[in-house]
Amino acid sequence: MQVICPICKNKTTWEENPWRPFCSERCKLIDLGKWVSEEYRVKGDEKEE
Repeated sequence: MQVICPICKNKTTWEENPWRPFCSERCKLIDLGKWVSEEYRVKGDEKEE
């Protein structure tokens, strides 16, 4: 099955790919870095301080 990498948009295979859904370790680490730096956020209820 062919999938599109969510980072670089290249096509890659699902079955033989150890970094799925990414095409490479590089794209996997870019995505991890975005989560760590809080570029990605899961919207939730705001808490009052």
